[in-house]
Amino acid sequence: MALVADFEIRCDVLPLVEVSAAVPEAQLLLDLQFNHGDRPLFLATVTGGSRTAIENALEDAFDVGKWTPIGRAGDTRRYQVIPALSIEEQLGDRISDLEGLKALATADAIIERIVVEPDGWRQTGWFADRDAFEAFSSFWQRHSGFRLHRLTRDCDPEPPGDGLTDCQHEALRTAYELGYFDIPRRVSLQEIASELDIAPSSVSERLRRAQTQLIQETVAPTWPPLPNSRSQPSPSE
Repeated sequence: MALVADFEIRCDVLPLVEVSAAVPEAQLLLDLQFNHGDRPLFLATVTGGSRTAIENALEDAFDVGKWTPIGRAGDTRRYQVIPALSIEEQLGDRISDLEGLKALATADAIIERIVVEPDGWRQTGWFADRDAFEAFSSFWQRHSGFRLHRLTRDCDPEPPGDGLTDCQHEALRTAYELGYFDIPRRVSLQEIASELDIAPSSVSERLRRAQTQLIQETVAPTWPPLPNSRSQPSPSE
């Protein structure tokens, strides 16, 4: 029976990790298009963070060749990114088993969601069976950090919000219980921050990421595609 896994790969040389580390307040989702030879095309969806900071980070990243903005909606922007390196060139200094890495591309699995984080990727994937999942997970356990968050059969329902981190759950629950979402608001970010013993900026980031995650799980799948805006890179603002 097929399995659905939610997991982390802690490897700071994975594609676009440098961009996420440069703008940690933004959420960066990545799609890889493997029909472009040995350098899969990156399609990046960025929510939050300033446009200038994101585009400066793309410009400076060692693994980005060219990038093109292809659309936006509110504070969500989409970019097409041509990598500067092949996957083997990118990971070769960190991973000695390049043949094993190539084999993962033909495994009986579909990675449907990649969240780029400052120290690696968080992914959701479908695996044909437990053997396929164990081959994938054991490879990354040997060569990098691997942490499994959730493993279910494909027929098991996954409730909205299951993709939230523990910190995001805690921030949302605290904000709700204290009245942050009431109209009018009964507390400020500073008061929530005091309750959680973290900085107000951290509260803001966790709430924004949590709300983005919930929208993507419940509303975003019904949105129409973003219209193309322009086909050539623009100077960073």
